[in-house]
Amino acid sequence: MAVTHHIPGLVLTEHEFQVPLDHGAPDGERITVFAREVADPDGRDLPFLVYLQGGPGQEAPRPTFAPGVPGWLGRALRDYRVLMLDQRGTGRSTPVGTLPGMSPEQQAAYLKHFRADAIVRDAEWIRAELGVRRWSVLGQSFGGFCALHYLSAAPEALREALFTGGLPPVGRHPDEVYRATYATMLERNRRYYRRYPADRDRVRALVERLESTDTRLPGGDRLTPRRLRQLGSVLGMSDGAERLHYLLERDPASPAFRHDVEAAMPFSGRNPLYAVIHEASYADGHATRWSAERVRPEEFDADPTLFTGEHVFPWMFEEYAELTPLREAGELLAAHEWPRLHDADRLRQCEVPCAAAVYADDAYVDRAFSEETARLIPTLRMWLTNEYEHNGLRAAGDRVLDELIARARGRA
Repeated sequence: MAVTHHIPGLVLTEHEFQVPLDHGAPDGERITVFAREVADPDGRDLPFLVYLQGGPGQEAPRPTFAPGVPGWLGRALRDYRVLMLDQRGTGRSTPVGTLPGMSPEQQAAYLKHFRADAIVRDAEWIRAELGVRRWSVLGQSFGGFCALHYLSAAPEALREALFTGGLPPVGRHPDEVYRATYATMLERNRRYYRRYPADRDRVRALVERLESTDTRLPGGDRLTPRRLRQLGSVLGMSDGAERLHYLLERDPASPAFRHDVEAAMPFSGRNPLYAVIHEASYADGHATRWSAERVRPEEFDADPTLFTGEHVFPWMFEEYAELTPLREAGELLAAHEWPRLHDADRLRQCEVPCAAAVYADDAYVDRAFSEETARLIPTLRMWLTNEYEHNGLRAAGDRVLDELIARARGRA
């Protein structure tokens, strides 16, 4: 049963849907998927825009009041009601956790149902329950991967598809993806140390300290040099270099340093899906076999001051306490031959109006592959821009969304 709340400038309606864990077995186990409907008080009959969050493993934003948080919401509510989906396993949807009581084989079998294809099947289930004929989707980062699968699997359900930093490659092997992102990260490291040259010595000294001293994070995990280097994940964001620099300028012996490092770690936190399913998000008919580990360039082994990016490594399932219960399942998933996510032939026949913001220097979703995918879709109007980084929708949401809507409707 839906529950509605009124806050200044917004009407919020909370929905919970019972969907199959495996849409191929609709009479089997059910999980909850939560969605929050957000509307202007005068716009409760507007068409739906489904917001698909980045990740995997991240819940939808929690709105305050228009035009508050998130920043793009005020622009969206001029044209739509927004349905903010807590993708399966996140937020108020049935959580994943570490799946206690399951064998590694059972854990892996369960986790196979949390990719973009299952999320789209959830959206279609919800659309049917709400009685909506067609709706629009807005995909941020991994949410764009979901939106592209939507265009492959159920384009008849879509009025428009909007992408921001999330046009994935079609048919490419994950190895190609990670070679490209490593090349981008090498350039990001060069930029960072040009801006903050003294930080290279700081990082070198910190690495030596962590090798010789058992430094524990507040949660109890040891901070190792390779784990420290994962802080480079922030370098793809508009404020990432400053965030990293301000962290590194702290006294490494201080509790504040250890607290801030733990908070900044990209793969620690509330949801293991980000690590467990990450490479599989790119597995368009392939097994990943720890792709990022296998194709890591020699430069990252030779230079301990180089930060890595959004790369998952098998050692994480030994060093991250919240991932160790899924270590064997992670191995099984890395060996799994994943089914195709995207249908190139169907995308070539797409009639759904589409628009995509492709960020010229995107450190997470490679620009060249995004442009390649954009060329597949005849109805897609691409906006290639260097004004924003991967977090453009968060940094300048009203501007980015306005541009996408205009392009999808042929006004730009």
